[in-house]
Amino acid sequence: MSRSIVHMDLDTFFVSCERVVNSQLNGIPLIIGGSSDRGVVASCSYEARTFGVRSAMPMKMALRLCPQAKVIRGDMELYSKYSHTVTEIINDKAPVVEKASIDEFYIDVSGMDKFFGCFKWTKELSQTVTKETGLPISFGLSINKTVSKIATGESKPMGRIEIAEKMVKPFLNPLSIKKIPMVGDVTFQLLSRLGIRKIHTLSEMPIEMLQKLIGKNGRELWKKANGIDENPVEPYTERKSVSTEQTFDQDTIDIPRMKAMLTAMVEKLGFQLRNEEWLASIVTVKIKYNNFDTETKQFKIPYTSCDHILLKRVLELFDNLYERRMRLRLIGISFRGLVHGAYQIDMFDDTKEMINLYQALDKIKRRYGINSVKRCVGMDI
Repeated sequence: MSRSIVHMDLDTFFVSCERVVNSQLNGIPLIIGGSSDRGVVASCSYEARTFGVRSAMPMKMALRLCPQAKVIRGDMELYSKYSHTVTEIINDKAPVVEKASIDEFYIDVSGMDKFFGCFKWTKELSQTVTKETGLPISFGLSINKTVSKIATGESKPMGRIEIAEKMVKPFLNPLSIKKIPMVGDVTFQLLSRLGIRKIHTLSEMPIEMLQKLIGKNGRELWKKANGIDENPVEPYTERKSVSTEQTFDQDTIDIPRMKAMLTAMVEKLGFQLRNEEWLASIVTVKIKYNNFDTETKQFKIPYTSCDHILLKRVLELFDNLYERRMRLRLIGISFRGLVHGAYQIDMFDDTKEMINLYQALDKIKRRYGINSVKRCVGMDI
């Protein structure tokens, strides 16, 4: 039996959230991001895109292209709230759901045609999301995750498209290879220099040649170009987490040292989040006193993987939690409520330089080890 996989994507999600709470923003060029000249674009409306504005573009350049655009700093708390609301709606109605990012979902509806009709059911679900939240959403329905995701991108905005199995190749062949999710700028430039710009050309290349060109991912890229993707829809759960804790050799009341340890823990887990492409929405701190009493506190935050944002919350929780001033034997932290998401810095606060700094630090850590660079407060930990 052929699989039926849906990819749902909230259209210009940050922009749409702002328009839900302020209808005066409808229909105008809108840019979400840092307000200074050194800031970057986190998201932009379709009206701004017609002028060439794109996500991750320096704000200064974006305003040169579209000087009449309205710039909003952005509110990740608002966006996280709407993301959770949409997740609850979809989880309540769909059989198997994978939350791929803050605004993307995969749903396995295989076999539903026997009872209802996959396209009709998905259309009604998308209408429910928009009716209950006010947010526009597009979807693609096809035989696997890759084709359905590409289909969604081709159908936006407010798109609803189904690519039947016999139409997969005719649908993919004329598209640019950049439409394949795993093709980034470097791979695109490499293949373009060889005259490979369309998916049809890529699909006819020998697998061995692709593997020589781009390494172990060559076979996977060839499969995607041919509309082949066996990856299952992984059920989404809020219970996924990353965590770490430290038991002291001797019970301690040394607060500066404990905060230094928490800093080192955040750096370790923050790097893990970014390296594995996770965003966290719940921060938890745990302490255990020398009489074995254990206490925890948690705080819900906008989705992030940034050390400086996570660290601020961790230290605040620790200060609120550690009130008895007894000696501690253990401290620990965990980041939960995870969703998959590409490397994401808080573009509303950070400059391009900050983003580049994070990327450079992570590159060093991947090459030389996680302890190769760290904040000075945690150097002795």
